[in-house]
Amino acid sequence: MEFAAGAIGGVCGVAVGYPLDTVKVRIQTEPRYTGIWHCIRDTYHRERVWGFYRGLSLPVCTVSLVSSVSFGTYRHCLAHVCRFRYGSADAKPAKTDITLSGFASGLVRVFLTSPTEVAKVRLQTQTQTQTQQRRPSASGPSAAPPTCPAPAVGRAPGPKYRGPLHCLASVAREEGLRGLYKGSSALLFRDGHSFATYFLSYAVLCEQLTPAGRSRPDVLGVLVAGGCAGVLAWAVATPMDVIKSRLQADGQGQRRYRGLLHCVVTSVREEGPRVLFKGLSLNCCRAFPVNMVVFVTYEAVLRLMQGLLS
Repeated sequence: MEFAAGAIGGVCGVAVGYPLDTVKVRIQTEPRYTGIWHCIRDTYHRERVWGFYRGLSLPVCTVSLVSSVSFGTYRHCLAHVCRFRYGSADAKPAKTDITLSGFASGLVRVFLTSPTEVAKVRLQTQTQTQTQQRRPSASGPSAAPPTCPAPAVGRAPGPKYRGPLHCLASVAREEGLRGLYKGSSALLFRDGHSFATYFLSYAVLCEQLTPAGRSRPDVLGVLVAGGCAGVLAWAVATPMDVIKSRLQADGQGQRRYRGLLHCVVTSVREEGPRVLFKGLSLNCCRAFPVNMVVFVTYEAVLRLMQGLLS
């Protein structure tokens, strides 16, 4: 039941938050953007509404599996911990138990999400990367004024990746299997402690928001707890999310980073410590409505299935 409820909740969350995720990735990987609204205006001006949904099809297809595994791993890990420590899977877990189960959930999902994250980031950033690669070309239209009509030598080439599957195949062919797991070290650091924070804060807030005499919070309580849990999780995840995005975008053209530590040092040296918090406000703004939807859908489906099976 937990796997099915998590799958449905995850799909609903992606539908709500993907446009802001595109903006977040572009802000983190492209220094020329001065802020959220600058990125939104520029993306809309260059690519219209479609620009905000680049790479969406793959997350929609895979998020049900990933979210299912995340919630299912958390609930099953928590049940096993409670059975081991207290003798019953239905015993009330301690905060340490919830934290460890959330951490395990974050680690497990990395092996599923890394290839799709690589494809998503490459598709979300490929337009601006091509622009940067074309800029120094001496054959461009600004090199010299034409004296007579000439063929369209400076015409911009089409996108390198035609879609998510083509992107995955291209990365695997050009960079090998390691290319599909580029940035996975940063992803491990991001998802491990962020999912521990995610599930712990949700459990604590639900407990605080549960009315006296009841075992569960009402719908409003779930919405508030889910939204706040998402904000807190992204608050601790953003530094590694920036590094993850940069490592995964690296590879389109000349490579800049040799690994996680080199990416951190280079980014901080060139742009200051604030670079590690690029997209933090956007992450938090996106996280609240997305995780409100995820948790209220998850809890509703879980209760529905429990009612049908009882």
